[in-house]
Amino acid sequence: MSKKIIFMGTPLFAVPTLEALYQNGFLINTVYTQPPQKSHRGQKINKSPVQSISETLNISYRSPQRLKNNVEEYKFLKKIDADLAVVVAYGQIIPKEFLSLTKKGFINIHASILPKWRGAAPIQRAIMNLDSETGISIMKINEELDSGPISNIYKLKLDQRSNAKEVSEKLALLAADKILAVVNNTLDGKSKFVDQDNSKATYAKKITKDEGEIDWKSNALKIIGKINGLYPSPGAFFNFNSQRYKILKAEIGNGNGKNGEVISDTLEIACGNEQSIKILEIQREGKKVQKIEEFIIGSQIRKGSILSNV
Repeated sequence: MSKKIIFMGTPLFAVPTLEALYQNGFLINTVYTQPPQKSHRGQKINKSPVQSISETLNISYRSPQRLKNNVEEYKFLKKIDADLAVVVAYGQIIPKEFLSLTKKGFINIHASILPKWRGAAPIQRAIMNLDSETGISIMKINEELDSGPISNIYKLKLDQRSNAKEVSEKLALLAADKILAVVNNTLDGKSKFVDQDNSKATYAKKITKDEGEIDWKSNALKIIGKINGLYPSPGAFFNFNSQRYKILKAEIGNGNGKNGEVISDTLEIACGNEQSIKILEIQREGKKVQKIEEFIIGSQIRKGSILSNV
């Protein structure tokens, strides 16, 4: 008899793992995902990527607003009597009473090298912090956020060209590749889960839009880290003449000047420690993304301009 698995996930990051489990013959009894969200103007209902792929694969799914104090979902999961739950960026904390409803517990794929960067935004925080590596940790869920014992860690190198979108895609594929053996071993009772060193824990709090504002007193690497870490959303930005400009791609320059000063005709900007960055892709508020060569043709931002946020 096939082992029954519950899958819990919501964003695109979770899709490759669900597909890998399905394509390799695991019995996905039910998928849990966050409810569809209304667009900003309320004209469109957006299904989660996990809901969409569940429909494509003809897997039954559920999307409760919450699990906490949800007697109906508790009874539903208890009745399934599943062997294991696999959780990938579900977006809700699993209540304590739910964690005993599968025979082998709940395992979670977290996008960091735990215990570093527990929490909501581990990929972004690792890049913004200029970490040299990140990865995925496969762990058992317990009551405290991302603090459960770990069975496996798989690492990925980072450099100053790594942005959050690319790293997320790589980690999602890495997770999909590695989860199969972990699930098999966990179902067979062969996985070993080792407690984390809580004294080394750091936390990746949720990203807010205002964090994207660039402080030109920062050094070039820190600014590049912010641009890459917040790509594509919410994005790193500056203001000029009451307009917001999002920087999507940049590299280290070799000039210097006043903090926030435009020091070339191709939008090289001076920053802290007598350093600079060269903008490669930019987006004026309400406009399309442009390569710098296209942008400067009609731009009012010229050599000698001083950008705000200084």
